[in-house]
Amino acid sequence: MFDLKPISTDGIPGALQKAERYRLLNDPAAAESICLDILEADPDNQPALEMLLLARTDQFAETMGAGVARAREVLGRLRDRFHRAYYAGLVHERRAKALLDSGRPGTSHMAYDAYREAMEHYEEAEELAPAGNDEARLRWNTCARILNSTPYLTPRGEGESEGGAARILGD
Repeated sequence: MFDLKPISTDGIPGALQKAERYRLLNDPAAAESICLDILEADPDNQPALEMLLLARTDQFAETMGAGVARAREVLGRLRDRFHRAYYAGLVHERRAKALLDSGRPGTSHMAYDAYREAMEHYEEAEELAPAGNDEARLRWNTCARILNSTPYLTPRGEGESEGGAARILGD
């Protein structure tokens, strides 16, 4: 086993920029690793926690079940109620997209449920948002457009099995 090399607190701003760059280059594992290094140096660094959460949701196609649990762990560390609600919505929305992209049978109902959960979290975030911050409303509209334009995304019908999306925040 190798001992990890710690980064300096002075290097955190540059490391955050690198993490964002790796996310944009579609290398979420590298972004996650950088965020973990930042959090070793500064465990409560909120921008690093947000970036870590995003990097983990970027990996949902490969890590669906475990990925959702790992993203949920980060949600609990976010201090701001708006950010917790907003990112809980994002976790559900990205889970829905990963379910759809998987093409597995029965995932359309699970994706519908996940989009609706995302919309509920976005509504909560909208109420908590600072004036002029429409992020939650924009995400809610995206989910609504997807549901409105995708006819096979429907709620689970009567008599179908249960087991839709679990509420991320547990409330």
